[in-house]
Formats: sequence, structure tokens, C-alpha cells
Amino acid sequence: MSHVSHASPIENELACDVLVAGSGAGGLAAAVAARKCGLEVIVAEKESLFGGTTARSGGWLWIPNHPLQAAIGIRDSLEEASTYLLHETGEKYDPERVNAFLTAGPRMIEWFQRETAVRFDASATFSDYHPDAPGGKAGGRSIVASAFDGRELGPLLGKLRPPLPELTVFGVMIGSGVELTHFMRWSKSAASALFVARRLLGHGIAMLVHGRGVRLTNGNALAGRLLKSAQDAGVQLWESSPLKELLRENGRVTGAIVERGGRRLRITARRGVVLACGGFPQDEARRKRLFAHAETHHSPAPPGNTGDGLRLAEAAGARIDESLPNAAAWVPVSKVPRADGGFGLFPHFIDRAKPGVIAVTRKGLRFVNEGNSYHDFIQALLAQGETSAWLVTDRRAIRAYGLGFVKPRPLPLAPHLKSGYLKKGDTFEQLAQACGIDAPALKHTLDHYNRNAKSGTDPDFHKGGTAYNCFYGDPEIKPNPCVAPIVQAPFYAVQVHVGDLGTYAGISTNGNAQVLDENKRPIPGLYAAGNDALSIMGGNYPGPGITLGPAMTFGWIAARHMAGAA
Repeated sequence: MSHVSHASPIENELACDVLVAGSGAGGLAAAVAARKCGLEVIVAEKESLFGGTTARSGGWLWIPNHPLQAAIGIRDSLEEASTYLLHETGEKYDPERVNAFLTAGPRMIEWFQRETAVRFDASATFSDYHPDAPGGKAGGRSIVASAFDGRELGPLLGKLRPPLPELTVFGVMIGSGVELTHFMRWSKSAASALFVARRLLGHGIAMLVHGRGVRLTNGNALAGRLLKSAQDAGVQLWESSPLKELLRENGRVTGAIVERGGRRLRITARRGVVLACGGFPQDEARRKRLFAHAETHHSPAPPGNTGDGLRLAEAAGARIDESLPNAAAWVPVSKVPRADGGFGLFPHFIDRAKPGVIAVTRKGLRFVNEGNSYHDFIQALLAQGETSAWLVTDRRAIRAYGLGFVKPRPLPLAPHLKSGYLKKGDTFEQLAQACGIDAPALKHTLDHYNRNAKSGTDPDFHKGGTAYNCFYGDPEIKPNPCVAPIVQAPFYAVQVHVGDLGTYAGISTNGNAQVLDENKRPIPGLYAAGNDALSIMGGNYPGPGITLGPAMTFGWIAARHMAGAA
């Protein structure tokens, strides 16, 4: 029997082999792989732009034992990676899915680089977030999408979701590695200044000709490359086409009702439906139930990520697992005022590790090693019973590195002071007053920190104590690239709040990416990938790219399972 609501008439009936809901890394990986296996594929994207959260992301994938490791001199093993994930996930360790991910991940990377327009660059120094844990590595497990010329997409370029404007410089997407270094050093180095000038000029020309930047980096490059691969393979790409309901017959998912162009289309999917709708970061109801701080949460995820995949799966009898200790991947974000009176969100990935930057609560107290991962930073903040904190710095550091949305010299600080984004004080006490921080406590905290920072030490929180901390530090600062005194007046601060990079709670799946019912049995014809699926990371954040790595891997696994490929 087919379970279909007839609130409005079904105007058309279509058929394909695979129907994919969502166009982020998980959905597009499934679509491209299925099409390359000879299946007819439709991608139905809810929003008017393709790329999902992936297009706004850093574009990194965490894939232990990936095939690019040999070229950068990294030795890894399945055993080490399994040991690390067992340590990170604890009692939430899922041996079937972890083994599927670790086994298929390297094959997935090799396949995409051989068969599609997707290309990656490896980093020998981008560390696991807990490199000193059993099985951890000080670098080499994460890869990033290579920069991509968006003009190769043709008209589709206009349908690719742009990056977060707050993460650009004059609209320019800044790549990782050497490119990021040039932008950080443009006021110190003639070579870097020339590099940046060329990038800005090229971007200006692209804006005049194409209406947007065409040199895509990071997550925009990954989404662009996957979109190009889907286009080349002949995947049907539908934007503004949300899935409204799954079709079922005799317990099997046979397709879905898709709303497109004001019409309701009945799509039969002969091999299966893949749910890759981006999780629930913008679903207020589920957020309120799972986030203790829901009222003060801010997500930079696309507005359409409202938990559609989870609701569709639930209605088809799927088990939604909400038992992880962290329901989402946390990140500190600051609220950047916009000209229209609203605000954008700036995720703080890099600045916290810089020497001469510390974080304090409104009580004026430090609470964390600021150089630790964004997820760990927010866990420590929430453990204090707080949902916001202040990043505090001085004139030397803010001019050298910037702070959040504030850029380093020679760009001015005045606009950020005027908007209220940046707070300033000639003394610690004045800064505390401007921020609403306990003044005596802040002065005591900074005086104590500075006494140790003179020698590059941080006995309280050990900032700079891991390879990951040092990756984002300043190698020119000795002896600790992450620690320097905060002594040059005036002093500055930016407030950060709890945000997310995607949700962890989600649809229960097995090693084939099949959706499971309440009895942990596969629901025939239904798959999930990306943030719709329950994270295999156990509510923790082991390293850079632990959302996109599994997303692409399980998308690829789902496609090959539907195609009957080995």
C-alpha cells in the first residue's frame, strides 16, 4: 500500500533509478557515483542554490590512509585510525560503520580523483584535533578540495551557493595553506602584498564579468567540483524542489513526492532514495529539544537545513538517534552587523590560537586552552554554564592577525568600533566596562596570564601544547607560537556565541548507509548520508573534515550498494 497524502493533486509521474534529496557533499557524491555506475539519477535540492552547507565550509575531508599520504611522507594504518576513533567516540563507537568508513574512504578518494572533476590537496601539518591521543596523528589525515575555476560550470555557476560573506576579504575566498599565509602577511611582505593585490584585481574583474568570484576555494571548490562532475555525468539537477513525502509499498521506499515549480511530482526511484538534506541546524523545534542553550544558539548553516531528512525518515519508520553527548558540532561565532540592520555570523577557527589572544567569560575568567578545536572550546564554555565569551587581545596582536571579522593592518579598526562589533579600552578596566565583564577579575586574569606569557608559558591551560594548537599559531613568536603577553594598549575584545558546523544526532544507518528502523533492520530503498545520518564520531570532533569525509564516503557507499557494485 502506498502512503501518500493527497492534499493537492499529483500532476506528473516520473521515474529514475536513484533520487537524492540535497546537494551537499553527501548528496552529490551519491549522485555522481550512482550515475557513473550507469543509473539514472535526479538530485532534488530544496533551496534555489546548490551546494548546501558544503559550499560554505572549509572543504576539508578527514580520511585516514588516503592515497595522497605517500606523496607527503605520512605513514598511517587502519589500526591506528581505529584506535583513535575508539578513543574519541568511547561508548558510542560503532564498529560496523567506522570500519566501513575507514575501509571505503581511501577507495572513495581514489575513485573520485580518477573518475570525476574532483581533485584534492593534502596537508602534512594539519593535525588531528587530539594528536597526542592513542592513534592520533600530528598531520596528514586531512585533504582539501583543490582550487577550481568556476567558469567551468557555465550557467550553473550562478546556481552555486556562495561562501559566507563574513569569511571573505572584499568578497575574495581565501584558500588554505600558502594562500592564507599570504593574506595574513600582506602588510609584512612585498611578495605577499603582490599576491593579494593580484587576487583582489582578479576578483574585481570576475565580479564585473560574472557577478561573482570565479576562483573557488575550500568548500566552494568542493561543491563546485562535485557539481561539475554531476553535470558531466548527466545527473538531473533540480533546484527549488523539496521532497515532501516518501512513497512506500510493502515496507519498501519506492520514491517520493517532490514539489517543483508549483507542481507535485510523483517520482518512482527504482533503486532507492538518498536523504542528504543537511541535518537540522535550522530546525527550531528539534534544536530546542536537544540544545540546552537553544535560545541563544546561532547557526551559519543554510536556512533550508530544517531537518526535512529526519522527518521524512521518521515518517517511514526510521530510528532517529538523539543519544550522543553533543547533538551538534560546536563552533564559536561572532555576530557581524550588516548594512541592512541584520547580522551575519563569523565562525572563529584561527584567531583563538594566535599569541596574544585569550578567551574569558563575563566573570573575567579564562576557561579553556584557546588554541584547542572549536568544538572543544564550546564544550568548555558550556561546562561553565555560559553561552557566550569574549576574545581579548591588544594592539600588537589585532594589528598583526586581526580578530574575527576584524582584518589585520593596514585595514582600519574604526568601522568595527563604530558598528559595536569590536570593543576597546585604554586599560583592562575600561575594556571590561565596555564589554560588561567583571573588571577586577579581568585585570587579575590578564596580569596572571602576562606574567607567564613573558616566557611563553601557560601553566593553567597549556596553550601551544599540541601540534594542532601550533598549526594556527605564529611561528615567528618564540618560544611558543601561541602565547605572547597582552600588554600594548589599547586593548580590544570581540564577543563570541555558541554556534554549530552541522548536527550530529540523526538517522540511524548501517555500514551500507541504509536507514534502519526501530528494530535496527534496514528499510529497503532508503539511504542517508551527510548530516542527516547519525555521526560516526560519537558526539566528538576528532579532526579537520570529520563531517565532509564521512559524508562523501557514505554517499559513495550508498550509490555502489544501490548499483550492486563491489
